[in-house]
Amino acid sequence: MTTDLHPAWLPDAALAPIGSARVAVLTTGPLAATIRAEVERAIALHGGSLVTEQPDLVLADTGAVAANEAHRAALDAGPIADDGYVIARRDGSTAVVGAGERGLLIGLFALLRTPADAELVREAPVRATRMLDHWDNIGIHPVMGTVERGYAGDSLFFDEHGVRPDLSRIDAYARLLASVGISAIAINNVNVHAREARLLTDDLDDVARVADVLRPWGIRLHLSVSFAAPILLGGLSTSDPLDADVQAWWRAATEAVYAAIPDFGGYLVKADSEGQPGPFAYGRDHADGANLLAAALEPHGGVVHWRAFVYNHHQDWRDRGTDRARAAYDHFAPLDGRFAANVVLQAKHGPMDFQVREPVSPVLAAMPATRVAIELQVTQEYTGHQKHVCYLEPMWREVLGFRFAGDDGATTAELVDDVVAVANVGTDRYWTGHPLAQANLYAFARLAWGATGDLLEEWLALTFAGVEAEAVDVVRDLMADSWRTYERYTAPLGVGFMVSPLRGHYGPDVDGYEYSRWGTYHFADRDGIGVDRTVATGTGYAGQYPEPWRSTYERLETCPDELLLFFHHVPYGHRLHSGSTVIEHIYDTHVEGAAETERMQAAWQGVHGSVDDALHERIAERLVEQVRSAAEWRDQIGAYFQRKSGVRDERLPA
Repeated sequence: MTTDLHPAWLPDAALAPIGSARVAVLTTGPLAATIRAEVERAIALHGGSLVTEQPDLVLADTGAVAANEAHRAALDAGPIADDGYVIARRDGSTAVVGAGERGLLIGLFALLRTPADAELVREAPVRATRMLDHWDNIGIHPVMGTVERGYAGDSLFFDEHGVRPDLSRIDAYARLLASVGISAIAINNVNVHAREARLLTDDLDDVARVADVLRPWGIRLHLSVSFAAPILLGGLSTSDPLDADVQAWWRAATEAVYAAIPDFGGYLVKADSEGQPGPFAYGRDHADGANLLAAALEPHGGVVHWRAFVYNHHQDWRDRGTDRARAAYDHFAPLDGRFAANVVLQAKHGPMDFQVREPVSPVLAAMPATRVAIELQVTQEYTGHQKHVCYLEPMWREVLGFRFAGDDGATTAELVDDVVAVANVGTDRYWTGHPLAQANLYAFARLAWGATGDLLEEWLALTFAGVEAEAVDVVRDLMADSWRTYERYTAPLGVGFMVSPLRGHYGPDVDGYEYSRWGTYHFADRDGIGVDRTVATGTGYAGQYPEPWRSTYERLETCPDELLLFFHHVPYGHRLHSGSTVIEHIYDTHVEGAAETERMQAAWQGVHGSVDDALHERIAERLVEQVRSAAEWRDQIGAYFQRKSGVRDERLPA
């Protein structure tokens, strides 16, 4: 049931621009019923009406005849790109005209965040695919639970038996996603276990039920599939991508999927990665593997998102020449131009694994003849498990705005074809565990669309519609710099990790991965810290970048402070561009970051009574844990480096 759900950024108060108007809906087709129902919901709350004459709000597709001056102005604005819309206001009336029904649905929700004095707003997405990946399992995985790296309750899609019987929660979720322009979702974990593999075949009718719920909101369903599916599901002895029987099996399986789900989006694949099967077992490469599935999907208009997260997860920590950061580039850059046109190579935004700070992955600029997707992580695997306030839009903006070729070159956002992220939702009544983590889901969707405005301000205005301005100011202050606050009290200067393996990457454990097989090292000793990734003396990773960044990262004198320890092993006394030494920076930032969480906690207590009591209590509980955890980070990092370096700091335990 959905009666107890938090409305996220669509509370009743935010619907007033629609619900208080005399509304004419001038469109027909599969999404028309969705648009009309949304209007009916709003007018029931705010006293408006659905009309056929003299509307003051017109919702129309491009084929409708102008019903008022605002509608005429919207039509006169010119052609509208796919999924786009125009909002026009004239003489007290408003019109929303969409490019097709999906554009109109997106435009309807866009009206909620459009300033009342804006006379003409014209928007279209900069890319066709804005996608969320859900790492959801059927049943309870012994380590990951029902959602791998999930911190917001159980899976929305699955229970212990398969697809949930009651899909009303998915309908409510699809509404939220449609309101911010998400166009596609993959519903199951990229680590496809034997049970989830059957979604492709035995459970296809149930998967089709999910697609039926998503379709009225303009969202296409994708499935994560196992590369070994012909063996697991088809009884074949091989999954060799060049084997004729394997190719025939994938063709037949894919035809069955499209018979059940005509608008099926395609497959998502993790192969030859962390134990998942792939083409390497047959002496083939990733182009061979991806093109196998692409050939099966191509007649139906489907795509395969093929993940580039491929590395040696049995690394010898003694071997400083092997570098996990190099792996994706080394595996995939030589294959540029060999992937089929409906293959999208999906690369994480950094070369490691969604760290709070790492450089932008060079793979994103290394494959001009291949369709590429950037993969972000909305779920807070390494950024506080949705127990900590950590608003990620500023980090994502840095990544998407990075220019590989220097100031005159294209940005990451301009280079990639799709923007994808790992979702952060579950059955929690607030959707995301920490209510403020909803803002990360909102911001991702708007960035994927190509929005350039103040997204935190947008989210605040919608989510806290009707709340006192002073309380909203407190929430803004809590969130605006929270990513950098989190960075201050966790792993310093881009070195990454230092998280606890036993707590699923939550909380500090400075050497937790230092002698492991995962390739995630900081190499701290009595003299210094950091990983030498230079071409001259290290792993050569810096050489994977084009100029000017190859030289910038190679040289100590020019390497940015925030990435220093990612690219260089330096003495503790090395002086940063900021003027502090490395060891001073470590101590100062951890003290400052922990103190900032205490200020955040005190500020939130001050808005008690100005926001919903249950919401206030949930956020207060999370802030208690954030303060405790930040102090633990401060003290463990402080003690560790005092013991390593011999440099004392009286503010910290030794």
